[in-house]
Amino acid sequence: MIEVTDAGPLTLVQDAGRPGHAAVGVPPSGALDARAFADANRLVGNRPDAAVLELLLGPVVLHARAPLWLAVTGARGPVTVGGRPAPLDRAVPVDVGEDVAIGRAELGLRYYVSARGGIDVPPVLGSRSTDTLSGLGPAPVRSGDVLAVASAAGLDPVPPIDWLPTSTPDGLAHLRVLPGPRRDWFAASAWHALLGQPWTVSPQSDRVGLRLGGRPLERRVHDELPSEGTVTGALQVPPSGEPILFLADHPTTGGYPVIGAVASADLPLAAQLRPGERVRFVGARL
Repeated sequence: MIEVTDAGPLTLVQDAGRPGHAAVGVPPSGALDARAFADANRLVGNRPDAAVLELLLGPVVLHARAPLWLAVTGARGPVTVGGRPAPLDRAVPVDVGEDVAIGRAELGLRYYVSARGGIDVPPVLGSRSTDTLSGLGPAPVRSGDVLAVASAAGLDPVPPIDWLPTSTPDGLAHLRVLPGPRRDWFAASAWHALLGQPWTVSPQSDRVGLRLGGRPLERRVHDELPSEGTVTGALQVPPSGEPILFLADHPTTGGYPVIGAVASADLPLAAQLRPGERVRFVGARL
């Protein structure tokens, strides 16, 4: 059992998501930084789809009501266990009664905290993820909540992994982008403008999408577009001309044209971008 002494700005339960329900309007959801999520589970010997905690920025304090193995990945910041400094990207034993304090992130935006066995909350449509757009899944974690941890019976031993690469951005982030289905709705200069300038992450960004500020992209077709299906990574362009990069809680349909789509392998990096940081798009090929 884990008691949440301080839930910080936003703490959510997330797993690998609930894909396959777009036809009924349900977003895929799941951990935004899929790489850090996978690393956190692997470090403590969990199954790949075990639920973890996704922490926004921090600080967060967790109290162990039973002995635990925990791992913290994703954003970079100070971590202590029982008042002692603890490493990131390592499986760490936590004794009953000890506090795990995760400080404000110094690099990146989202931490992932895995407990051996996985966070045990009731699944909804096959997933334990919190969907901030539709409200499906468990409610955001609050200070004072007590979270159950599933049994570790049948799991492999904690693997001896000493180091993992970080996916957090440092400086100007580069995201690969493929042409989208409505590129022909934009002026020829728009694609060059998308790739030819750095974009700034807006404070109005969230798990639904990153709003990006920069020189607006010029439309060639100004007709209304009937709503059509969207995917994670789509770059939808509203009338302002400034793109929105859809993340895991994005709506399943949209009425603004999609000029491009970010490569799936680069979405973990996008998930760690903070308001005010800059990103540059790089043209890619299939």
